[in-house]
Amino acid sequence: MTVSNTPTDRSALYRSLPNIDEVLGAPAIARLLQTGEAPRALLLRCARAELDALRADIAQGRRTDPVELDEVLTRALAAAHAAQQPSLRRVINATGIVIHTNLGRSVLARAALEAAVSASQGYANLEYDIAAGKRGSRTDHVEALICELTGAEAALAVNNNAAAVLLTLAALAAGKKTIVSRGQLVEIGGSFRIPDVMAASGTVMVEVGTTNKTHLSDYAHAIGERTGLLFKAHTSNYQLVGFTEEVALSDLVALGAEREVPVVEDLGSGVLLDLSAWGLPAEPTVQASLAAGVDVVTFSGDKLLGGPQAGIICGKRAVIARLRRHPLARALRLDKMTLAALEATLRLYRDPDVAVSAIPTLRALTLTPELCRQQAERLAATVRQVADASGLGEELRVEVEDEMSLAGGGSLPGTEIPTTVVALSAGRTSAAALETALRALPTPVIARVHEKRLLFDVRTLTDSDIELLASELATLFAELANSSVMLREVAASSQKDESLDPAADARDDSRLK
Repeated sequence: MTVSNTPTDRSALYRSLPNIDEVLGAPAIARLLQTGEAPRALLLRCARAELDALRADIAQGRRTDPVELDEVLTRALAAAHAAQQPSLRRVINATGIVIHTNLGRSVLARAALEAAVSASQGYANLEYDIAAGKRGSRTDHVEALICELTGAEAALAVNNNAAAVLLTLAALAAGKKTIVSRGQLVEIGGSFRIPDVMAASGTVMVEVGTTNKTHLSDYAHAIGERTGLLFKAHTSNYQLVGFTEEVALSDLVALGAEREVPVVEDLGSGVLLDLSAWGLPAEPTVQASLAAGVDVVTFSGDKLLGGPQAGIICGKRAVIARLRRHPLARALRLDKMTLAALEATLRLYRDPDVAVSAIPTLRALTLTPELCRQQAERLAATVRQVADASGLGEELRVEVEDEMSLAGGGSLPGTEIPTTVVALSAGRTSAAALETALRALPTPVIARVHEKRLLFDVRTLTDSDIELLASELATLFAELANSSVMLREVAASSQKDESLDPAADARDDSRLK
């Protein structure tokens, strides 16, 4: 509620404001400046901003009591601390969504992390051929590996799969027509839509077939003198079921060869291993597409492949050469850290068993229900210990239950993967309030709320995550314990004083809701 004050009142309130020299000269600020924990410019900016905000409160009648120096210091220091926290930081993913787009998709393997650090902590031979002693190509660092693993004649890596598709279309079909099935006009996220990317590349999109059925004859009838490409997109983020039909890649390749039109396939997530060997749905592999004779295959490096964000283009040597010469190739190229991480990830695929155990995305996707159950039991025991230590043992309910995880990231659409979760509920504090409080911790914990309980899905939690989660939960439970003490005191007082505001409990617990 806005409280009005007279001009005389406002004058007194304005006079109570400390000046900027008083604020910067305070011992708390002086210590930060002396130790170098915060730059003077930042502290000055934060102090001025808080003083300006207080002046605005006084002018609008929202402030009715004098301003103390300690209040300004507290606000300015809090603002400075917040400003020094990184915007992009680590979070704990307890959602069970393995390739979580909002949380950075794939977690890099240790080998990839070490390679990125090694390449970035000093100079690197990014575009230098050490053996020849002359300029080299940055694509050389991953091309041979991609070809070795996929059977491609040549390969190129750019900054994501949308870029891979854009470059391919621009280099091969700008000013020409690209034929695509209407049922494959996918949208990945909010901005990658096949029609929009085609328009940006300069090609003219020609839709054939219907949403649910496309025949080879639809492509054949659409081919003309200005046809530049036959394009096939794997619907990696949705499924068409029921009365459906699509053209086999081998048939499309045969038609392209007969009519001398290149065939490009966008595999989206892209996999190098047959996931059905680990009980997951079979996805078309890059190797199978190339073996079918397709001219170019594009796929992501940071989804099912489990590497850094990248778009990989591989296929026939003459076609890839055209892509290398296109001006967009330079604009979309990878930096040295990403190249190093991608190379290290690809090396792991030389041994499929090593890849599954060493690449976090593959390890999480292939984790057996039995191992999930064991991990969940360990986590539940840890949570109970932390709760007992904070005095919340009797108020906190911890349960272990079977649930379902998702691959995420537009991969394995409709596939639910059996998992085990730890379900948490805490007396008066709602699951939604717990979820909000967890996101506010120093290392934010991202969990999911289901049926008024907070769920921690162990499929996306590593051993180190669980250790860190225990530490963060100890902080949260300590706050909850203090809140519970306050609530019990209020409840006891309310029995003695019938005039006590009945909404007090809700207000006391409001910081956790």
